[in-house]
Amino acid sequence: MAGMIARGGRAIYGVPLGILMLEARFPRIPGDMGNAETWPFPVQLCVVEGATPERIVLGDPREWLKPFIRAARRLIDLGVSAITTNCGFLALLQPQLAAALNVPVATSSLMQVPWVNATLPPGRRAGIVTVCAATLTQAHLAAVGAPADTPVMGTEDGAEFFRVLIKAESETMDVALAERDVVEAARALVRRHPDVGAIVLECTNMPPYAAAVAAATGLPVYDIYSMVTWFVAGMRPRVFSSDYSRL
Repeated sequence: MAGMIARGGRAIYGVPLGILMLEARFPRIPGDMGNAETWPFPVQLCVVEGATPERIVLGDPREWLKPFIRAARRLIDLGVSAITTNCGFLALLQPQLAAALNVPVATSSLMQVPWVNATLPPGRRAGIVTVCAATLTQAHLAAVGAPADTPVMGTEDGAEFFRVLIKAESETMDVALAERDVVEAARALVRRHPDVGAIVLECTNMPPYAAAVAAATGLPVYDIYSMVTWFVAGMRPRVFSSDYSRL
């Protein structure tokens, strides 16, 4: 170790991703973006005080731009290399956050919609399952380059998912009922739009149910987990073996 100089200047090291969290108290089960054990790499979480799911999903996220910028800068100062958020509706802040911060920013699972469309055969397109279709607007889609006519289906009519996350902000959740709500929304999306060839889950609380959605619809399913693992892979490329004698 002689002659090796370690340099500091940050509070934390080895954490590639900072996650801007909404202020909520509902359960965050494994697979939920807000459960740190979901991720195969270290993450740093920061709650944006006052930015509740109800205010972001049912209100206008753009009113919260400054608090999100401040929170993101705190995470960057601590030492994270990139920023994401834990609500797909924050797609509305993608251009502003990307312009305001000096690290890569990926706000929403919805950013995958144009990517997924590029993988599908002619006549097929991505559809979205969201926690609330009534407030997911063309502005949200435009902010991440998704087509304005992308099919959308929400969970508002379900028994548990929307109620726990948005309506009641409950501290308990029936996971089986929540999964059923998400799966039924996906089935309804495919019934109403037979040209849907893949599904993007908007809500960052939906990854625990992605496999069930894929099984129920027979379609590829993309969510915040698939997007963020891709995002971080660019910052941490895999180092392959250089022992070519083993070939």
